[in-house]
Amino acid sequence: MSTRIAGQKVLAIVLAGGKGSRLAPLTTERAKPAVPFLGTYRLIDFSLSNLVNSGVGDVWVIEQYLPHGLNDHLSGGRPWDLDRTRGGLVVMPPFSSPENEDGEFAQGNAHALAQHVRLMREFAPDVVLVMSADHVYKLDYSDVIREHVRHGASVTMVTTDLKDAAQATRFGNVRADGEGRVTEFAYKPDEPLGETVTAEVFVYDADILMDTLEELERQGDLGDYGEELLPALVSRGDAYAHPLEGYWMDVGTLDAYLQTHRDFLDGHGFPLDTRDWPFITSSISRPPTRVHGTARLDRAFLCGGAEIAGEVIGSVVGPNAVVEEGAVVRDSIVQPGAVVRSGARVVRAIVDAHAVVEAGAEVGAAEGDGPPTVVGAHSVVEAGAKVGASLIVEPRQTVRAGREGETARPAERDDQAGK
Repeated sequence: MSTRIAGQKVLAIVLAGGKGSRLAPLTTERAKPAVPFLGTYRLIDFSLSNLVNSGVGDVWVIEQYLPHGLNDHLSGGRPWDLDRTRGGLVVMPPFSSPENEDGEFAQGNAHALAQHVRLMREFAPDVVLVMSADHVYKLDYSDVIREHVRHGASVTMVTTDLKDAAQATRFGNVRADGEGRVTEFAYKPDEPLGETVTAEVFVYDADILMDTLEELERQGDLGDYGEELLPALVSRGDAYAHPLEGYWMDVGTLDAYLQTHRDFLDGHGFPLDTRDWPFITSSISRPPTRVHGTARLDRAFLCGGAEIAGEVIGSVVGPNAVVEEGAVVRDSIVQPGAVVRSGARVVRAIVDAHAVVEAGAEVGAAEGDGPPTVVGAHSVVEAGAKVGASLIVEPRQTVRAGREGETARPAERDDQAGK
């Protein structure tokens, strides 16, 4: 049975194929949508949970970069009750076709949609709901779809207002009139139009979307939404904005990734486990968290299977991670399976999955306002070594005392944005 909202047959498309280079090294060996969040979740869980809670049951996930770990997590849609005989979750990997037997990777998110127009026409939706897989927010998509239908819009853009309007240059900027009609759109402009930007959630009239994609593809490269597709629809005069009330964050940078964890630790996010709107992930059975008498905890999230004997302040400790007695973890994220040995210090840093910070080592620093320090997955910071503020250690490296410069590089600064 196909999803119908406001009398419309709805197809949801989650774009999960980007490389996520600004989140490296967290994305060096995994797709960005599969990056852990708050230890327990993955970034794609927010899109999928919002979809099923909104009553949308036909979901395509378009993949490209490192899909294997993401597919393991998706588990055929089972955790979200999307493993159906008809419809449900469908994974869309890169493919070749009779028109292009060699295949082609998508060159932007609008191009990714264009590659699937033929399949969309076969599905025959009335409305196509498109979203990214790497934003943290809570939203009832059915409200947006109903408003879209009421307006008779070609596209309805979900928008959000940034804390700092200067950061709007990273996004699609939107101006709308009192009725919500979009009067001006600028994609990553040099000078922002204001604080209102797209939240990377769009509801399209399906026929207009498919026809426009085909026409734009005949004219040349499509690239991202904001380059050709959205300006073409705004020029029709029937594009509308739908403000998202509440928390939203694009976690596409290391700064924003750490800040989003801080927000939830400080209670500025949103509830994750309400009965009417639970955020769901692929469930793995884990033992309880073990907290020793030597532990000191304050504003901490501890996941199942973690073992804590040291100090954890303003931090997240992921599943099966270990913080030994005498270790200090502050303003940091210790990802699943990582280990912080006795006497080690981790401050304003991310220690990725299965990395080890040996006894007496130091990672990060409280001073400075650059990106967090990151120790990549499966890396080892040996006893006595120091990885300073805003440095990055790539996955599967060993940092030796006195030779830190051989393995650690400066992180690229890219300020967070959100609300």
